[in-house]
Amino acid sequence: MTFTPPLTGTVEYNRAGTTLSHRARPGTGIPLVVVPGVMADAATWQPVADAIELPNPVVILNRRGRSPSGALGTDYSVGVEIADLRHTLDQLGPVHLFGWSYGALIALETALDTTHIRSVIAYEPVGRPFAPNVIPQLRRAITAGDLDQAVTLVNTEVSGFPDAYVAELRRSPAWPVLRTLAAPLADELAAINSYQPEFGDYRRIDIPVTLVLGALNQDRAPYGTAFTPFADALPQAKIVRLPGQGHLAHVEVPADLARAITAAVQAAESG
Repeated sequence: MTFTPPLTGTVEYNRAGTTLSHRARPGTGIPLVVVPGVMADAATWQPVADAIELPNPVVILNRRGRSPSGALGTDYSVGVEIADLRHTLDQLGPVHLFGWSYGALIALETALDTTHIRSVIAYEPVGRPFAPNVIPQLRRAITAGDLDQAVTLVNTEVSGFPDAYVAELRRSPAWPVLRTLAAPLADELAAINSYQPEFGDYRRIDIPVTLVLGALNQDRAPYGTAFTPFADALPQAKIVRLPGQGHLAHVEVPADLARAITAAVQAAESG
């Protein structure tokens, strides 16, 4: 497949009245679709996409809750995200699929019943229980319009970063972007905690699967411990550990992560 206008730039679809959008980098071959997690959108992942040394088109989703895609909706769930992704894949045809965090959960669950997927790469997928005790605090902050507090909570109470890290982050240009991305956060975490991954079916995923773990998160909560049941359910997967990295390799070392993604896609296409 070769992407040409209007499939390059920002592309929008409609599913059941909700706009779904993505950014597309042109190329030739099977597209690589990137599914971000919480606190991230297509713009967040653009540096990784730019560093991916493949001829393939690269498509970065703006999941619902991220402009210009529509709102989460009143019936929001992981199932809604899976249906959204399937709808997008129906438009694109065969793809390689990469998901990060919540996006990795969505990608793996979609791979169970979608014939379009040629390989799947999952960076630190998360599943229940995942910070359920923080959800009420997040809801209060978001309902009150205190998105600064929501960003603080997700960094300290969910990800476990120290206060000094958050103070430095607050002074950075990223903070206003993170405030916007925090708006759907409570509902997204609630969806994760309401959904049971189909671990018993993962062994029947018969396409190449690569699981990526930041080596600093090995066996550590919350991301390393969330990773373990996915790895246990996927004995057929190749596990790649990124040295010196945690959950935010896409921000801290986008070129290194891009190399890992490139290698996984190349292996899938050569195998």
